[in-house]
Amino acid sequence: QVQLVESGGGLVQPGGSLRLSCTASGRTFSGWTMAWFRQAPGKERECVAAITWSDGTYYTDSMKGRFTISRDNAKNTVYLQIDSLKPEDTATYYCAADRLVGSSWYAPFRYNYWGQGTQVTVSS
Repeated sequence: QVQLVESGGGLVQPGGSLRLSCTASGRTFSGWTMAWFRQAPGKERECVAAITWSDGTYYTDSMKGRFTISRDNAKNTVYLQIDSLKPEDTATYYCAADRLVGSSWYAPFRYNYWGQGTQVTVSS
């Protein structure tokens, strides 16, 4: 049973930073792609970034610059560093993982495994 558990969300002031973590368990994740999505109230879930087993990284164009995805395969953990946070970054951030993601790394339907989400609120 694959489980993904996110942590690191919270309330932060504009301009601040956060590092989200997602730890996977339940199997060997060799070859799996892991990704971060976010969903704000009333909006569709959108991909922030994805990272392959071999550390290839992909970012949605609007997310380039302030978001950094990384992973520690020994710990089965993927991270999302968010800098210069803005109120519009307020959302629930979800971790996703799957093996055969291919070129559609940005598409939610490509991922069968999801975490429960961690809330990020950016407000003064």
